[in-house]
Amino acid sequence: MPRIKRDLETALKHRVNAGRVAVKNQIGFFSAQFGEVSSDWKDDDTRVTFADFAISEKISAELRRCFPEDDFCTEEANPQDETINLGSRFAWVLDPVDGTNNYALGLANCGISLALLKHGIPVFGIIYDHSRQMLIQGGPDVGVYEGRQQTSPKSGSLDSQSMVGLHFPLGPGECARLGPLLCRYRVRSFGSASLILAYVATGKLDGCVDSKVYVWDIAAAYALCLAAGIEVIFMSGSPFPLQTFHPRMKPVRYYAGRHEFCQYVGELLGDDSPSPVG
Repeated sequence: MPRIKRDLETALKHRVNAGRVAVKNQIGFFSAQFGEVSSDWKDDDTRVTFADFAISEKISAELRRCFPEDDFCTEEANPQDETINLGSRFAWVLDPVDGTNNYALGLANCGISLALLKHGIPVFGIIYDHSRQMLIQGGPDVGVYEGRQQTSPKSGSLDSQSMVGLHFPLGPGECARLGPLLCRYRVRSFGSASLILAYVATGKLDGCVDSKVYVWDIAAAYALCLAAGIEVIFMSGSPFPLQTFHPRMKPVRYYAGRHEFCQYVGELLGDDSPSPVG
């Protein structure tokens, strides 16, 4: 379990501890519903289950009781709600079931993703990785932990043994532009946006590319990347600092990894992105 440095503010430490407990409290329910829960399809052609709504409500309620002054953002908020303007010092961004297709079908690559933001920037991420029944967590000045073990990203040069993550479907034209990458490296697609990026931060993957994710998919893993020194390059502008939230906000396009990987992907995509973050 990561130890928050003593010099970090008390308000942050209390929230990290509360967020960790809130996620842990839902693991039993998450596991009981895994592969058994009924599902439906939303207007944006994404799957949703009863567990999404139940976990969203339970985690939000638990954290609201502790920190009523904070902002709370969850994928499964009522789509008719007005846009949330994030005016509080701290905000929470929750994806109650990341990898919902996998979850509903009984495929293990899924989990719960909770991010704590300060002034719109993710400062701590907590991800329950159901495939390994483990918490991945961390943030800047803390490091990245899998369970009780501190991890680090991969080092050294990329080669034919390097493994990268992709999330399909790819955007228009991107499949052709990324063709050389598919032939050069060993590609994995897990069906969970938060786990793909978290695996880059923890050194399981050398990099990843994702063309259609949302801020709730990556906010927690982004905090892990900041902690690990991983470059994250947003192709359509960074969503951080997050200032507004709506469950139908625009998707995010990014790639991430060590510098060599990001440079290569940028060349393939003809990317004119701003300087990398991380």
